[in-house]
Amino acid sequence: MASWNYPILSLDDSRTGKAVVRNAPVSIKDLYNVCKAIRGMNVKEAQAFLQRVIEEKEALPYWRYSHGASHKSNISKKWKVKSGRYPKKAIKYVIKALENAMANAQGKGLDEDKLKIVHIAAHKGIIIKRFLPRAFGRATKKYNRTSHIEVIVGEV
Repeated sequence: MASWNYPILSLDDSRTGKAVVRNAPVSIKDLYNVCKAIRGMNVKEAQAFLQRVIEEKEALPYWRYSHGASHKSNISKKWKVKSGRYPKKAIKYVIKALENAMANAQGKGLDEDKLKIVHIAAHKGIIIKRFLPRAFGRATKKYNRTSHIEVIVGEV
């Protein structure tokens, strides 16, 4: 198995909380846009935004992989992007990673109201390869793609 480390940032380790979700069965294309939207936000603010997206009160903007994504009228003007979607499965795993990073930061004695997302990224995970039997002795490939999410939160 390949080795994996957190990115080297010029931050004090005692002032940050880190978390990672490995092999989440989520599209990397959805995770890319979710991570880009909340990067740099306050953690509480990001959780509230993601909850609004799950409830479909606000659309998540799509910068990349937006082919086929329709224009949404409930995208905030601050994004400067018209197309968006509601990637609920991806958001569920990002919220899980954020909660783990917050818990790790609280364990170090950091104030949860001052936590900010310093680093968040999505990476391709392993591909689970399977075969689906078909008629006349044939088979079809079935690939389940996974993704990794890494989060680092720090006190502002």
